[in-house]
Amino acid sequence: MKPIVFSAVLAAASVSAADPRVDSWLIANSARYARVYTTPAALAAGNAASTWSNGAQTQALPAYAGVQELSSSSDWVYLRTTGLGGHVMGPWSNGTFPNLPTNRKVLYRIPRSPAVPASKTLTGLGAIGYFVDGVAMFDSRDAFVWNGTTEAAGGTGYWNREAYVNEGATFDPAYAHQENTGTYHYHASPVALRYLLGDHVEFDAATKTYRESTNAVTRHSPILGWVRDGFPVYGPYGYSNATNASGGVRRMTSGYQLRNGQRGADSLAATGRATIPAWAQRLYGVAANQSGPAVSAQYPLGRYMEDNAYLGDLTNPATGRAHVQGTDFDLDVYNGRLCVTPEFPEGTYAYFVSIAADGTPTYPYNIGRAYYGTPAGAAVNAIAETVTTNFVGGAGSPLVAGAPVVAAGEVTLVWSAVEGGTYQVESTADLAAWTTNATGVAVSGNRGVTTGAATDPDRLFRVRRTALAAYDPATGTATGGGGNGGGGNGGGGPALASVSPVSAVRGATVTVTFTLGQNPPPAGLAPSSVLLGTLAGSNLRRTGTTTVTASFAIPSTAAVGTVNAAVVFPGPPGMGDVTFSLPAAFTFR
Repeated sequence: MKPIVFSAVLAAASVSAADPRVDSWLIANSARYARVYTTPAALAAGNAASTWSNGAQTQALPAYAGVQELSSSSDWVYLRTTGLGGHVMGPWSNGTFPNLPTNRKVLYRIPRSPAVPASKTLTGLGAIGYFVDGVAMFDSRDAFVWNGTTEAAGGTGYWNREAYVNEGATFDPAYAHQENTGTYHYHASPVALRYLLGDHVEFDAATKTYRESTNAVTRHSPILGWVRDGFPVYGPYGYSNATNASGGVRRMTSGYQLRNGQRGADSLAATGRATIPAWAQRLYGVAANQSGPAVSAQYPLGRYMEDNAYLGDLTNPATGRAHVQGTDFDLDVYNGRLCVTPEFPEGTYAYFVSIAADGTPTYPYNIGRAYYGTPAGAAVNAIAETVTTNFVGGAGSPLVAGAPVVAAGEVTLVWSAVEGGTYQVESTADLAAWTTNATGVAVSGNRGVTTGAATDPDRLFRVRRTALAAYDPATGTATGGGGNGGGGNGGGGPALASVSPVSAVRGATVTVTFTLGQNPPPAGLAPSSVLLGTLAGSNLRRTGTTTVTASFAIPSTAAVGTVNAAVVFPGPPGMGDVTFSLPAAFTFR
């Protein structure tokens, strides 16, 4: 009989199975330290560090990996995360990349009942959601745009550089890197996470790299993450028939085509970048004639998001008719589809990761340039409502011991543990007097083991933690990375000073004035969205430095009660959106 091993994922069995938004998170590594390979030599030697510094980003104390707490209300799921991967991160750019990841201390909420608006919202810089290992999800851009004469960081543009194409050399083997705040994030297929979840990915232990499996695909991809609109991101494999789970699985094909003259697309190499594609015209609300640089060695085809056309806008040369989703391609302009999945047998909208047949990430990678649903999710300063705590990890992980195993005159105990913890093992024959069998027991990862002579097989055993090494918690204000990351607020962020009026009856349309608190963005910067709970405002207007107004058509079916208010601004390059929020600020009557 083998020892029974309980890990943190089993210790957290209290996570509700009622909603995949609550129970799909990867928590098995939550009691382990996050680690990095800072150089290729460290990777080759298997020398992973739990603390690191490059002078700009410093992780002076170990931090536990990824998801550290999950809680939920009827409307929201709250994720607390360090933002650090459960796999070993790095190295980046052969050890020359200027940024290292740090504990971002993020508290992020995701809506449990997504809304689908008629008018779609463009994705912003920074976190657009979180993967189930607690790592930030960024969109497909690298924050550089063509401004008419050159490529510049930040701002608004109609030729947006792709991150995978232009920054791929800085990604680690997991296809992730971090910006100057230390926010570790994925722009494309989260291949290391997919491996941890068993999603048709193999790991080469010698080179410590990942590759798509060459075996036949036999099962639907798991949920990899949640976008801030409340819809899931799956891996690349879905049911062949979107509405029938019994028809087998296959790789989902992107709805985008490089503008190289194939499949009905125009050829930018021949015509130049004189126009943006139809999908961009619709989402940006501008005419087609937006000029970019000519295709050249310096600006090759595929450099920009707008170098891709959406097949639904093109005529199929083979049929003379428009390409049809579900026949000629699988995923819509947002990189998802309405379908059934293992977690949603009755159907849902779901995004899917886009890869080529050989596993190479393809445009638009995780999601398209706009959200399918209302992007109500965001980083928050605190939880301002009554919630159910579904999981606690890290230092708060519960200790769960397996049954003692007696063999060959020895008794072996195995238990879930917190890395950095020291444990003591005691035994008793009568529950009155306890004998110390082992003390100062260190652990390996999140697993504790001790073996001793089985002098009395009828004794009972208990394990308790007696010490815990210093660590960097997932709460508080993020430091060491130079600023907030992962979608705006990190562990703390800007606030709204007030909202006026503070209530309105359901079924009415009301204009609400939001007053920004300290450190407002420059007066000329317009907000990207304004929210009352999950309800997005229209007719956004900013006057002066601290005042923003928006109109809200409150549905007559809205739930009575208080909701949070938020004003979201696009942040500086690489820093993510900046969200000014005020909990329980407005009441639907």
